[in-house]
Amino acid sequence: MSDKNYDPSEADQEKVEGGANPKWSNLPTVSFRKLQRKTLGQILVESAALTEEQLELALKKQAQSSAKIGEILVEEDLLTEEDVLKALAYQLDLPYYARLPTNDIDPSLVDSIPIQFCRDHKILPVAKDDFNVTVAVADPLNIFPLDDLRLILSTNINMIVSPPAVIENSINRVYERSNDASQKVLDDLNAPDVGADDDLEETRDLLESTDDEKPIIRLVNGLLARAAKERASDIHIEPYENEIMVRFRIDGALQDKMQIPRRHASTLATRIKIIGKLNIAEKRVPQDGRIAFRVAGKDIDVRLSVLPTAHGERIVMRLLDKSTGAKRLEDMGLDPEIFKRWIHLIEQSHGIILVTGPTGSGKTTMLYASLMHINTSDINIVTIEDPVEYQLAGVGQVEVKEKIGLTFMEGLRSILRQDPDVIMIGEIRDGETAGIAIQSSMTGHLVFSTLHTNDTATTVTRFLDLGIQPFQVSSTVLGIMATRLIRKLCQNCRDAYEPLDGELTLMGLTREELAGRKIYRAGDGCEECGGQGYIGRMGVHELMILDDDIRDVLLLSQDSNKIKKKAIEKGMKTLRDSAILKVLGGLTSLEEALANTQTDDLR
Repeated sequence: MSDKNYDPSEADQEKVEGGANPKWSNLPTVSFRKLQRKTLGQILVESAALTEEQLELALKKQAQSSAKIGEILVEEDLLTEEDVLKALAYQLDLPYYARLPTNDIDPSLVDSIPIQFCRDHKILPVAKDDFNVTVAVADPLNIFPLDDLRLILSTNINMIVSPPAVIENSINRVYERSNDASQKVLDDLNAPDVGADDDLEETRDLLESTDDEKPIIRLVNGLLARAAKERASDIHIEPYENEIMVRFRIDGALQDKMQIPRRHASTLATRIKIIGKLNIAEKRVPQDGRIAFRVAGKDIDVRLSVLPTAHGERIVMRLLDKSTGAKRLEDMGLDPEIFKRWIHLIEQSHGIILVTGPTGSGKTTMLYASLMHINTSDINIVTIEDPVEYQLAGVGQVEVKEKIGLTFMEGLRSILRQDPDVIMIGEIRDGETAGIAIQSSMTGHLVFSTLHTNDTATTVTRFLDLGIQPFQVSSTVLGIMATRLIRKLCQNCRDAYEPLDGELTLMGLTREELAGRKIYRAGDGCEECGGQGYIGRMGVHELMILDDDIRDVLLLSQDSNKIKKKAIEKGMKTLRDSAILKVLGGLTSLEEALANTQTDDLR
């Protein structure tokens, strides 16, 4: 069905398809007196999106139920929800917008409207003039919430039609801007009622914060909501001599976001410690806690770390979006050859499989994806983690609680009495844990774990440093994957360029080999990427499988360079190789690839 048949004018059609922001003030006033004589089914048939036979069958099914004809057609996969909405908008002579210019919607339009009201009814005020408010709706036939809205706003209502998902996304974004307390309350912090004696309700959406809450509460809520909105992985609150600096880590890079007067350091720290259930009276020793909150319908889990410094308590909050769930192994961005070999590895019956890299490099995400790939009803998988990041269906997950004596060691001993087939250890931190992992693999268990090392070869020597004998490593460790996360270029504003000879050398390519391929670098930034030139991150990987040749080198010499050299001779692609493939694919820049991978001088 073409959009031209359903939009009120060619100008409006251009706005929808071309992506330009419509001028809300010029939208026509619409009433239900302009009803078309044709039925919704006739309109859909005439548009060639539906046949007469399909319509007839749908009408027969409708006669036997109370469902709407559009709902039946969508349920039977005869039409999309968008097809039905366009036809309905045409029938009612209403404008249809496939997108809404959310950034142009004045947040003050929703000041008097509860966010849950808009979510429940899929409606959102988008524009206002002297006499009317224009409201986007997902169901133009449901006029009762519009009557309520007319009373709330004390004005006439005009309607436009948009898909439910578009309206829901716009609701979240408009209310985020309306409730950006992190900026609006800085001036209020001098008010006499500043305090931190109320607890954060974990189940309430932070976008529902109200102006009558104390400024410090609104400040913390606003920081959390803003961080979630901007896809930040960490919030850093750093006290210095004259101010408190707030920084967000976005796509692996720290960005300055706000400065708060130094005199509010104690109150801010107290508020955060309260919602993290920490001891507010203790300011001399480090403390760790957790916070759970909801923003824009997403459940966010926060790991809280408080560290005393010379100028006050330094706070870092790591954000984890629990609504996204664990990723599939197919979505981890593994190169086809590495993916094939990794699948073969994780399907073994016993042995140790390790994932290595620095903090925040995607190690746990890789382990979760691997566990879910092999998770079937005929095997028993148990994990010991600190903390449990995602709930995995069909997997027994134990969380470390050192305060009550449930350490990795104690948890592992108990897990071995649970008849597991597969064990995941969140991290091997000491020789005792490494020893139990070795013993478990020798007695018929498949063990997954992580270590903090730079690459695959140094992981072997790290095991030896923990007191494990070389013959134990060679006989139990099946394979090691090193992983890193690098930023992805914004596909909207990236720039193609001709690399210099020195850059080609760093990539290990000649100009002839590069022929026909484009190399991109970060552009000047755009609205989509927030002016950064990058948006999102992806993984690069290095997989070393311990075959007989590599085991021989390990037994003769514990030198990580010799082990890595032998692995490269056997065809291992390094982290640098993996990153360069992403550069050649136009997914990242050479600068980003080089900054996050070590130069390999062994070849």
